[in-house]
Amino acid sequence: MVGSAILNNLKSKGYINFITKTHQELDLTNQQSVEHFFETEKPDYVFLAAAKVGGIVANNTYRGEFIYDNLMIQNNVIHQSYKHKVKKLMFLGSTCIYPKDCPQPMKEEYLLTGSLEYTNEPYAIAKIAGIKMCESYNLQYGTNFIAVQPTNLYGPNDNFDLEKSHVLPALLRKIHLGKALENNDWNTIKQDLNRLPIEGITGENYEDEILTKLSKYGVRHFDRSGEISSPLKQADGHFDRSGEIYRSESKNSKSNVQVEIWGSGKPMREFLWSEDMADACVYLMEHVDFIDIVNSQTLIANSQPPKANRQPPITNTHINLGTGKEISIKELAETIKIVVGFKGDFHFNTDKPDGTMRKLTDSTKLNNLGWQYRVELNDGIKMMFKWYLNNLR
Repeated sequence: MVGSAILNNLKSKGYINFITKTHQELDLTNQQSVEHFFETEKPDYVFLAAAKVGGIVANNTYRGEFIYDNLMIQNNVIHQSYKHKVKKLMFLGSTCIYPKDCPQPMKEEYLLTGSLEYTNEPYAIAKIAGIKMCESYNLQYGTNFIAVQPTNLYGPNDNFDLEKSHVLPALLRKIHLGKALENNDWNTIKQDLNRLPIEGITGENYEDEILTKLSKYGVRHFDRSGEISSPLKQADGHFDRSGEIYRSESKNSKSNVQVEIWGSGKPMREFLWSEDMADACVYLMEHVDFIDIVNSQTLIANSQPPKANRQPPITNTHINLGTGKEISIKELAETIKIVVGFKGDFHFNTDKPDGTMRKLTDSTKLNNLGWQYRVELNDGIKMMFKWYLNNLR
């Protein structure tokens, strides 16, 4: 999502001569492969958007992979960019770098002032290391490496894997499948699963197998008694593979489908359209150098009362990318529900973790450097849903 958005923005501005590699072509965790790539291709400008990413489930489950893979990727690329005299590099991090109980909105200066949220601590530590690596190389070697920290992103080419995706694409897909289920629209369900199987289940599986897997991920059908349906099960305990029992129950005018959402729905989140993020990144690469950030911070520091008559250290030179607006997970789900046209209910599973309660970025530094976001969340969700439907075909 991030890399394709940046590439499309560059193309729209007339840039050519791109060097891109898929993961299969270049393993960024492999030091020798990355060194060979830089020796062979000799890039002038680098956008480091590659990372192992995911939502709260993936972050908390694959903790070792998240810290190892991300450290290896960024260490290799940043160091080889220095060795091969790259003119400018941009490292993309995440706002999860800030403390769990960070003052709101989160300013760049709040980095490393408190404990991190446990569920994504390995990923956050890796990203903090990347920020400090860019900053340290700039100070020691005179490189021009910029670190930006986008808030929660969404948009075309997002990850819709229900186990590993972030909250917005996961909710959109689950609510979309919920609507198809309440409308008894098996063509849409099977089309969706053929494009994005869930744990190996595709549209070619029996409908009871599909219902069982959807139920595991919180998209559930209830029978007339209000109990979760045993998918297509007859009185004798056998499944009706034709689906006639399920279909007859699904003709009720009132929805009998429920979508489960992890947590209380109370956490607040900020979302930035991926194409806005890309525009901000390209703008900063075109117009802002590391020395500009340092000079800007120095001017601000000099306007404050001096501390012990000494120059403040150069630190926290990263830049937040955000909108400055937040919405609760419950409100987000309700917004997606309206866009998709789902009529069912939500169940907020409070046995599951909420994560950090608020993560609102302060984008004053970015705004002062001359960039503002354009796409509001409601419009972005509509565009994302349209993109998702078009790419199911």
